[in-house]
Amino acid sequence: MSTDLLAPLVLFCAVTLFTPGPNNVMLMTSGLNYGVRRTMPHLLGVVLGFSLMVALVGLGLGAVIERLPLIYVVMQWIGAGYMLYLAWAIARSGPIDAGGESSGRPLTFVEAAAFQWINPKAWVMAVGAMSTYASIAVFPSNVVLISGLFGALGILSAGAWVLFGEALRRLLTRPRTVRMFNAAMALLLVGSLLPVLFDSVR
Repeated sequence: MSTDLLAPLVLFCAVTLFTPGPNNVMLMTSGLNYGVRRTMPHLLGVVLGFSLMVALVGLGLGAVIERLPLIYVVMQWIGAGYMLYLAWAIARSGPIDAGGESSGRPLTFVEAAAFQWINPKAWVMAVGAMSTYASIAVFPSNVVLISGLFGALGILSAGAWVLFGEALRRLLTRPRTVRMFNAAMALLLVGSLLPVLFDSVR
């Protein structure tokens, strides 16, 4: 294993996982609206679904996408449409009732895992990691190492965003404030689509 690449790889994984993106925005919003326990399937779907995606990209799916770029464009637009739907659902969530519950439901494990395949940031992260750090170890050890690192750090990142959302429950106690927060998160999710849409029309 190339130890010279290990620190940059860890830094790449940490920065891309902990910074805001569609997954983290939705995890934080779910933490606020549904709490940690109800959000756990969503969290595990994100972490395991993305780790599997990274592994499959490393095993050859990335090369297929490069040869057939139309597939990537179609997935971008499907993902954009689904993210707009999720933004609408987030905007309509809440308020939290007296029992601490919100109307609606969090994403299931399968929904969260499937979302990775149409999440533009996830594709950039997976392809970027595999193309830049593939030489960290011989194949297929490099695939196992990179996807495993994303999984381990992904648990920490996703957990932090969910806990942050749940912590906000103590601050955002008024129904109107929760509705405003959900609307702001929906707009942030829509805003994360703009680079994808501009890239697709160029």
